[in-house]
Amino acid sequence: MGEDDGLREYRGRRDFGRTAEPSGRAGHPGNGRPRFVVQIHDARRTHFDVRLQVDDVLRSWAVPKGPSGDPGDRRLAVPTEDHPLEYEEFEGVIPAGEYGGGTVIVWDRGTYEPLSHDRAGRPVGFGRSLEQGHARFRLYGAKLRGEYALTRFRGGPGSAGEEAWLLVRTAGGAGRGRGAPDPWRARSVTSGRTLAQVAAEAAGELGR
Repeated sequence: MGEDDGLREYRGRRDFGRTAEPSGRAGHPGNGRPRFVVQIHDARRTHFDVRLQVDDVLRSWAVPKGPSGDPGDRRLAVPTEDHPLEYEEFEGVIPAGEYGGGTVIVWDRGTYEPLSHDRAGRPVGFGRSLEQGHARFRLYGAKLRGEYALTRFRGGPGSAGEEAWLLVRTAGGAGRGRGAPDPWRARSVTSGRTLAQVAAEAAGELGR
């Protein structure tokens, strides 16, 4: 599937004449280990967005409580539309009335290593492991480092068999790691700003 096909839903939900979110048409270097980003999004409900590069897009999940550092915690992860690779760098305010309207900061980002294998011990591509409903990976971020797993199940928000996932920090490599902070006290890994500071600066720019 090409990037244009993968981003059709993303583009269809946004007016790029109003929002500063990337359209995904500029291209993005995709060399080296695949990328990940965790953004904090103060939309209708404040949550964390976990995005993992799969081929030419960022596969995305809304995680209300954010990633946990405790292997005993299972965090709900609701799949959302694929995002362009450039979204890894997006930080700012999505205008009110636009899809996902609210403030976004880049809480963490880095690379990840797929860890899934088949029964014969052969590596399985990350996209394939997601199709099969269980994907293991190791994050190399500024804040999140360690092994995680995403597991699909039915009966998510809205029920009626709606798809959802569980995000779990596995015990592989370490017992306990850093987890998600209070979103309103968290600072961007790229700018050092909080949600409130980003929103205030955007409001100041609009008021000029």
